[in-house]
Amino acid sequence: MTGSIRGRAALLLSGMAAAGLLLSGCGAGQISETALKEPSIQGVNLEAEDGEYAIRGLLVAFPGIDGYEAGDNAVLNAVIYNDSRDPVTVTITTEDARDVVIVDTDTATANPSVVPSPTPTESGAPSPTPTEPGATSPTATPSPSGSPAAPAGQPARIEIPPLSFVQLNTEGEQVLGLIGLRESLRSGQNVMMTFDFGNGVVITGPAPVAVPLTAPPAPPPVIERHTEFEGEDGH
Repeated sequence: MTGSIRGRAALLLSGMAAAGLLLSGCGAGQISETALKEPSIQGVNLEAEDGEYAIRGLLVAFPGIDGYEAGDNAVLNAVIYNDSRDPVTVTITTEDARDVVIVDTDTATANPSVVPSPTPTESGAPSPTPTEPGATSPTATPSPSGSPAAPAGQPARIEIPPLSFVQLNTEGEQVLGLIGLRESLRSGQNVMMTFDFGNGVVITGPAPVAVPLTAPPAPPPVIERHTEFEGEDGH
């Protein structure tokens, strides 16, 4: 009798130990759903039908509580992907602004409403000074893969190598600038953008105007002032 009880107790303990190991193993290997979620960021993601080209994080910079007025300039953020095996030249345009240009991030983010406009090229501009015989011209350093090919302040026309991307947002060295907005804009409104990849693929979509990440401060309370004459004679 005693042996039977001891046997059953041993089986019970071994079963509990196995269950404990099983539970601990599940807990160690389990990843919560929230751990897999990426932090939400503002911006719109657009993609071509074949999936070879995409625009991520398309977003107009926050203009402040007063918004943009017609004629203002604005910063536009975008990352453009070329997942094909051929280089492409992307031309970026919009009907909601006079021009779209590439500008340096440091200059643009100092005041988004005063993005420098492109300098027009004069037809009578002097030609470069001829090189003296025997002089060696410096070799141009190629730009890194996926970097904007157009210099700052020039129209937004960008060459992207195969299987690469171009980062044009405030996290990089250059951004897109919308020059001369056609209409006033407030947070939550959109600017329609067109990305022409030069091979028949055109992606068109809205670039929303960013909203503030924190609520604006509340206005100060109105404090009523009472004079010593109030309350006399029933007034």
